[in-house]
Amino acid sequence: YAWDANEEYLFKAMVAFALRRYSSKSTTQISNVLLCNVTDRVSFWFVVTDSSKNVTTVPGSEVEAAIRMNRNRINSAFLLSDKTLQFLKITSTLSPPVEPSTPVWLIVFGVVLCLIVAGIFFLVVAGIQQRKKKNKQSTERENLEEKGEVAVTVENGIPCETLDLKAGHINGVFAADDERFTSL
Repeated sequence: YAWDANEEYLFKAMVAFALRRYSSKSTTQISNVLLCNVTDRVSFWFVVTDSSKNVTTVPGSEVEAAIRMNRNRINSAFLLSDKTLQFLKITSTLSPPVEPSTPVWLIVFGVVLCLIVAGIFFLVVAGIQQRKKKNKQSTERENLEEKGEVAVTVENGIPCETLDLKAGHINGVFAADDERFTSL
C-alpha cells in the first residue's frame, strides 16, 4: 500500500500509544513524535520529544522498551509482521512456540496402543482360521477312515507312501527275519 500522510499519522499515533502504555504517562502526544528523512521505500528515523520540555528527547532505551513491549500492536495496526516491519537497533520479538491441542506423548501412546490391539486382533483371527482348517482336515481324515479308503500321509507338506487303513501296514525294518538271527 502507499505510504502517505495518513499512514505517517497512524505510525506516530502507535508510537505515542506505546510510550503512554510503557511509562503510564499521558503526556506523550502525536505531535511529540517526529519523522525524519522519509524515503519512497518507507525508510525513516524518528525522535520522540518530551511534552513537558519541548526541546529534550525521550531516551532511546525508553522508546526501544516501549516499542518492544507493544510491537505486536504496532505490527497489527499496519497489517505487517516482524519480518516486514523492521526497527533498527530493536530486536524482533519471538512468537511463542505453537503448542498442539493434544500432548505429543498422548499421540505416541495412542499409536502404540492401536498397534498392540491390531496385533492381538490379528493373532486371534489367525488362530481361529488355523483351528477351523485343522478341524476341517481332521473331519476329512475321520471320514476317510470310516469309509476305509486309502489315506495319504503328508509330513512337512510332502506326501508319504499311501496306507491301506483297513489292512494295516507292516514296517519291514522291524519284521523278524528268522534266518538271520540265531536263537539262544
